[in-house]
Amino acid sequence: MGRSEELFEQAIKVLPGGVNSPVRAYRAVGMAPRFITRADGPFIWDEDGKQYIDYVCSWGPMILGHNHPVIREAVEKAVKDGLSFGAPTRREVEIAQLMVDLVPNIEMVRMVNSGTEAVMSAVRLARGATGRDKIIKFEGCYHGHSDCLLVNAGSSALAGGHPSSAGVPEDIVKHTLTAQFNDLSSVEALLDAWSGQIACIIVEPVAANMGVVGPAPGFLEGLRKLCDKSGALLIFDEVITGFRLALGGAQAYFGVKADLVTFGKIIGGGMPVGAYCGSRALMEQVAPCGPVYQAGTLSGNPVAMAAGLAQLTYLKEHPEVYTDIAAKGEQLAAGLRQAIAKTGAPVVVNQIGSLLAPFFTPTAVTTFVDAKGSDVGKYAKYFQGMLERGVALAPAQFEAMFVSAAHGEAELQATLDAAEEVFRSL
Repeated sequence: MGRSEELFEQAIKVLPGGVNSPVRAYRAVGMAPRFITRADGPFIWDEDGKQYIDYVCSWGPMILGHNHPVIREAVEKAVKDGLSFGAPTRREVEIAQLMVDLVPNIEMVRMVNSGTEAVMSAVRLARGATGRDKIIKFEGCYHGHSDCLLVNAGSSALAGGHPSSAGVPEDIVKHTLTAQFNDLSSVEALLDAWSGQIACIIVEPVAANMGVVGPAPGFLEGLRKLCDKSGALLIFDEVITGFRLALGGAQAYFGVKADLVTFGKIIGGGMPVGAYCGSRALMEQVAPCGPVYQAGTLSGNPVAMAAGLAQLTYLKEHPEVYTDIAAKGEQLAAGLRQAIAKTGAPVVVNQIGSLLAPFFTPTAVTTFVDAKGSDVGKYAKYFQGMLERGVALAPAQFEAMFVSAAHGEAELQATLDAAEEVFRSL
């Protein structure tokens, strides 16, 4: 038994499931989780000292790789001045101004502490601004664990929401309606059925919590038109895509305007942080300017702001990072497809920029229904085989692989060599 297994045995006695976030438990891949001791560049190391090429990247924010010196030095400097003040700081203003400069269609920013908090607050703002209660989300899109968004579709796209977690009252989610990603007709049906009652449509511009599923041509543009027609606000949940797809996020990448945009830990260089952003007219409805209340003692934490400001400034000064990581994403996807062709493995690979995901199904994946057809048992064996060969992937089929600027040619080739071996073994 290795150190990770030993630690997991201890952990399950004091932590629910042995973890502080469910996916970390490795239940979907049938093994004990690796306990990580450190990370640097494209690598992580576990308690037994084994090195892995890491494609989790702390679930996305490590766009420059782990422990980047520019971010580390900014954090070290900030820590010397104190960990938390519960008061305004210069860095809050500087990073907000930088975000306004970089992201299309936003004029004001409110910092929070996580992507979940950002989305929860944006939905509250949409309801407050429109005076409407109902919201539309998409099956397979994850927006954090706030009550109104922990919802399954039920048997009909026109049905009201049903909680997908114990502890969430039916009354709270009855206003949450679920449509099908990449299906505008399902959205139109909901807007027609509850005409004048929809406060917002919230969407991951790239659905990165069902693997990686990109928007069909015209889908995001169609949502924009439907919102304009109905008076609903369009929220882009960019916790994954923000500052990863492009310097201006998905709005810049796809050329579609959102009314509100949410961000997560990428704006903190991987530290706990989030933000919701929009026009001045919308954002000034948030307290203390307006009647929509939201607060947070740790919001704009000075150390997190230092990390985020360092990362976003670096990305602004080095826009070639985006060309680089997109090319690496394409190279990795192409290499995986070649390995699939050689071995005959029933796998398809989706890729957009530096995001990619293999699905263990022989048919194209463009919807959540398609994604659910993936063989999760084979993915578990694939995950185990890759981990044995020193490649760390997300421990669940319906997650993304993230490529960073730190992944080099040697790491990409080692990943492809390992994948071909595992495909053959399957």
